[in-house]
Amino acid sequence: MVNWALWRPVGGLLLLLGVVMRTGPAFADDQREGYSATVRVDATADSVAAARELARVEGQRRALVLVIDRLSGSTDSAKLSKVDDKTVTDMVESFEVANERMSAVRYLADYTFHFRASKVRRLVHTADGAPAEAKNSPAVVEDSSKPLVVLPVYKDAARTVLWDDPNAWREAWGQRSADTGLLRLTVPLGDANDLAIIDAGRAEAGKPDALTAIAQRNGSDEAIVALATARREGDKLVGLDLNIKRYRSGRLLDTHGTTLDADPGETADDFLKRAADAVAGEIASSSKKSPGTRSDQQASLAASVPIGSIGEWVRVRDRLASVVAIRKVDLLSLNRHEAKIQIKYVGSFDQLRSSLAEVDLGLDGTDPIWRLQLSGATGAR
Repeated sequence: MVNWALWRPVGGLLLLLGVVMRTGPAFADDQREGYSATVRVDATADSVAAARELARVEGQRRALVLVIDRLSGSTDSAKLSKVDDKTVTDMVESFEVANERMSAVRYLADYTFHFRASKVRRLVHTADGAPAEAKNSPAVVEDSSKPLVVLPVYKDAARTVLWDDPNAWREAWGQRSADTGLLRLTVPLGDANDLAIIDAGRAEAGKPDALTAIAQRNGSDEAIVALATARREGDKLVGLDLNIKRYRSGRLLDTHGTTLDADPGETADDFLKRAADAVAGEIASSSKKSPGTRSDQQASLAASVPIGSIGEWVRVRDRLASVVAIRKVDLLSLNRHEAKIQIKYVGSFDQLRSSLAEVDLGLDGTDPIWRLQLSGATGAR
């Protein structure tokens, strides 16, 4: 069960109104618009206090990157990497906190940082006046990069868990180092609201409404169900069967399966951490390979459906109707042994095949005519 003692409410004005922290006296020169940015922070440490401090430090640097990118049109990463945390803190005039959530060791929130215009200009070597880009743009820049929400579902013997403790697979994801680069992966806290939205069964089944809701609650439109099935020899964890499914707005985008074996002498905790890092790396790699993949790309294919009866065709037709990627099915011909159809769908072919497999329909063959049938069916004789 979830250890509710770990979840601590945020008290007073911190929860109800957010907070405004002043880091020094304000100057009239630093009140100009164009030197603020909002970022979502997510940090884990030995305690929630340490996690909150780590989140603030990492967040203010990310916010500064957004501001400089907005003012100059590009971010000088090499220059920013030489600026220490204290210098960045001194550039912050104030910050605001909203949407705080925390556990005993993890802290999530939305931070809005307001930077001193004079110090920002000095850093980027701009003219004494505010750059033209800042004068006609919104006062606060929103971090447009959205995280990918990971749901680590763990199947060990007859037990399948997501939020319930123990879930060593979810703990392994929580212990990963902070992501670097543009791709950010986040695991929901698993508080009462998360439990009400989705559980292990709904995640494994790919329920669109639940996946959409949990993604949106964590600032995203994509959710990844990372199902790990334990392989054991006696009491020893010797391997994992991994099935990774990526959803956007509740629709299956991609699926990937693999197996990992534990190294000799490797502890279960170390093995699970290595597996979480490997899955995260695979997600990042697939995102780079197909950054333009969209769920609204349209395509069509022709398929023959071997059947043994009209009733079998009706079962196939009903399953096709349940696939969200399919927009239309045109029946071209039908007899007692075969139906010929035209399928119009969105997404890639691999995504369509994965979606069909979800409803026990197998798609095989090649262009121009594919073969579609119920999984396990032998077709007409």
